[in-house]
Amino acid sequence: MITGELRNKVDKIWEVFWTGGITNPLEVIEQFTYLLFIKQLDDVETTKENEASFLGIDYQGIFPEECQIYRWSRFKNLGDAQEIYNLVLNEVFPFIKNLHGNGDSAYSKYMGDAIFKVPTPAMLTKLIDGIDGLELGDSDSKGDLYEYSDLHAIGSI
Repeated sequence: MITGELRNKVDKIWEVFWTGGITNPLEVIEQFTYLLFIKQLDDVETTKENEASFLGIDYQGIFPEECQIYRWSRFKNLGDAQEIYNLVLNEVFPFIKNLHGNGDSAYSKYMGDAIFKVPTPAMLTKLIDGIDGLELGDSDSKGDLYEYSDLHAIGSI
Protein backbone atom coordinates (compact mmCIF):
# COMPACT_ATOMS: atom_id res chain seq x y z
CA MET A 1 0.00 0.00 0.00
CA ILE A 2 1.23 3.47 -0.88
CA THR A 3 1.27 5.70 2.19
CA GLY A 4 2.64 8.98 3.48
CA GLU A 5 4.79 11.20 1.32
CA LEU A 6 4.72 8.90 -1.70
CA ARG A 7 0.94 8.83 -1.63
CA ASN A 8 0.81 12.63 -1.50
CA LYS A 9 3.09 12.86 -4.54
CA VAL A 10 0.99 10.35 -6.48
CA ASP A 11 -2.17 12.25 -5.49
CA LYS A 12 -0.64 15.48 -6.86
CA ILE A 13 0.15 13.76 -10.16
CA TRP A 14 -3.40 12.42 -10.26
CA GLU A 15 -4.65 15.98 -9.70
CA VAL A 16 -2.59 17.23 -12.66
CA PHE A 17 -4.36 14.67 -14.85
CA TRP A 18 -7.74 15.61 -13.42
CA THR A 19 -7.34 19.39 -13.79
CA GLY A 20 -5.81 18.87 -17.24
CA GLY A 21 -8.97 17.19 -18.47
CA ILE A 22 -8.17 13.49 -18.12
CA THR A 23 -10.79 12.49 -15.57
CA ASN A 24 -11.50 8.87 -16.45
CA PRO A 25 -9.57 6.85 -13.83
CA LEU A 26 -8.64 4.16 -16.36
CA GLU A 27 -7.19 6.76 -18.71
CA VAL A 28 -5.26 8.36 -15.84
CA ILE A 29 -3.78 4.99 -14.89
CA GLU A 30 -2.98 4.22 -18.53
CA GLN A 31 -1.25 7.55 -19.22
CA PHE A 32 0.52 7.53 -15.85
CA THR A 33 1.79 4.02 -16.58
CA TYR A 34 3.11 5.03 -20.01
CA LEU A 35 5.07 7.89 -18.49
CA LEU A 36 6.40 5.71 -15.67
CA PHE A 37 7.40 3.11 -18.26
CA ILE A 38 9.30 5.71 -20.31
CA LYS A 39 11.15 6.87 -17.18
CA GLN A 40 11.88 3.33 -16.04
CA LEU A 41 13.25 2.39 -19.48
CA ASP A 42 15.86 5.09 -19.07
CA ASP A 43 16.58 4.12 -15.46
CA VAL A 44 17.13 0.47 -16.39
CA GLU A 45 19.24 1.44 -19.40
CA THR A 46 21.42 3.69 -17.22
CA THR A 47 21.91 0.91 -14.67
CA LYS A 48 22.91 -1.58 -17.36
CA GLU A 49 25.30 0.92 -18.96
CA ASN A 50 26.96 1.57 -15.60
CA GLU A 51 27.26 -2.15 -14.89
CA ALA A 52 28.78 -2.82 -18.32
CA SER A 53 31.21 0.05 -17.87
CA PHE A 54 32.22 -1.22 -14.43
CA LEU A 55 32.77 -4.72 -15.80
CA GLY A 56 34.58 -3.41 -18.87
CA ILE A 57 32.23 -5.10 -21.32
CA ASP A 58 30.37 -3.79 -24.34
CA TYR A 59 26.70 -3.04 -23.96
CA GLN A 60 24.25 -2.40 -26.75
CA GLY A 61 21.17 -0.83 -25.25
CA ILE A 62 17.65 -0.41 -26.48
CA PHE A 63 18.22 3.25 -27.39
CA PRO A 64 20.28 3.45 -30.60
CA GLU A 65 22.74 6.34 -30.81
CA GLU A 66 20.33 8.44 -32.89
CA CYS A 67 17.57 7.89 -30.28
CA GLN A 68 19.43 8.98 -27.14
CA ILE A 69 17.22 12.08 -26.93
CA TYR A 70 14.25 9.72 -26.32
CA ARG A 71 15.61 8.95 -22.88
CA TRP A 72 13.74 10.52 -19.97
CA SER A 73 16.91 11.97 -18.48
CA ARG A 74 17.66 13.74 -21.76
CA PHE A 75 14.32 15.11 -22.97
CA LYS A 76 13.16 16.32 -19.54
CA ASN A 77 15.98 18.88 -19.59
CA LEU A 78 15.26 20.36 -23.02
CA GLY A 79 13.75 23.40 -21.34
CA ASP A 80 11.05 24.28 -23.87
CA ALA A 81 7.71 22.69 -22.97
CA GLN A 82 6.52 22.64 -26.59
CA GLU A 83 9.73 20.96 -27.75
CA ILE A 84 9.42 18.31 -25.02
CA TYR A 85 5.76 17.73 -25.87
CA ASN A 86 6.42 17.39 -29.62
CA LEU A 87 9.28 14.98 -28.98
CA VAL A 88 7.28 12.77 -26.60
CA LEU A 89 4.15 12.81 -28.78
CA ASN A 90 5.80 12.30 -32.16
CA GLU A 91 8.95 10.33 -31.38
CA VAL A 92 9.27 8.91 -27.85
CA PHE A 93 5.77 7.46 -27.64
CA PRO A 94 5.92 5.82 -31.11
CA PHE A 95 9.37 4.48 -30.16
CA ILE A 96 8.07 2.71 -27.05
CA LYS A 97 5.02 1.43 -28.93
CA ASN A 98 7.31 -0.29 -31.43
CA LEU A 99 9.95 -1.76 -29.12
CA HIS A 100 8.85 -5.21 -30.24
CA GLY A 101 8.04 -4.39 -33.83
CA ASN A 102 7.39 -7.96 -34.95
CA GLY A 103 3.79 -7.86 -33.67
CA ASP A 104 3.97 -11.36 -32.22
CA SER A 105 4.87 -10.47 -28.65
CA ALA A 106 2.38 -9.74 -25.88
CA TYR A 107 4.00 -6.31 -25.57
CA SER A 108 3.23 -5.52 -29.23
CA LYS A 109 -0.35 -6.67 -28.88
CA TYR A 110 -1.01 -4.54 -25.78
CA MET A 111 0.83 -1.47 -27.03
CA GLY A 112 -0.54 -1.63 -30.58
CA ASP A 113 -3.59 0.46 -29.70
CA ALA A 114 -1.84 2.74 -27.20
CA ILE A 115 -2.56 6.45 -27.58
CA PHE A 116 -0.73 9.30 -25.90
CA LYS A 117 -3.52 11.51 -24.52
CA VAL A 118 -1.74 14.22 -22.53
CA PRO A 119 -3.33 17.27 -24.19
CA THR A 120 -0.88 20.13 -23.55
CA PRO A 121 2.83 20.84 -23.17
CA ALA A 122 2.25 22.52 -19.80
CA MET A 123 0.46 19.46 -18.45
CA LEU A 124 3.22 17.15 -19.70
CA THR A 125 5.94 19.18 -18.01
CA LYS A 126 3.98 19.16 -14.73
CA LEU A 127 3.65 15.38 -15.01
CA ILE A 128 7.35 14.98 -15.76
CA ASP A 129 8.24 17.09 -12.73
CA GLY A 130 5.83 15.11 -10.54
CA ILE A 131 7.11 11.74 -11.71
CA ASP A 132 10.69 12.90 -11.24
CA GLY A 133 9.77 13.67 -7.63
CA LEU A 134 8.71 10.08 -6.96
CA GLU A 135 11.24 7.96 -5.14
CA LEU A 136 10.90 4.63 -6.90
CA GLY A 137 14.08 3.11 -5.57
CA ASP A 138 12.76 1.17 -2.61
CA SER A 139 11.07 -2.15 -3.19
CA ASP A 140 7.87 -1.29 -1.29
CA SER A 141 6.90 1.69 -3.42
CA LYS A 142 8.07 0.05 -6.65
CA GLY A 143 6.00 -3.01 -5.90
CA ASP A 144 2.91 -0.90 -5.36
CA LEU A 145 3.35 1.37 -8.37
CA TYR A 146 4.25 -1.43 -10.75
CA GLU A 147 1.93 -4.04 -9.33
CA TYR A 148 1.14 -5.58 -12.69
CA SER A 149 4.32 -4.72 -14.55
CA ASP A 150 7.86 -5.91 -13.92
CA LEU A 151 9.80 -3.25 -15.78
CA HIS A 152 13.16 -4.76 -14.95
CA ALA A 153 12.27 -7.60 -17.31
CA ILE A 154 12.30 -5.16 -20.21
CA GLY A 155 16.06 -4.92 -20.02
CA SER A 156 16.22 -7.86 -22.40
CA ILE A 157 14.14 -6.11 -25.08
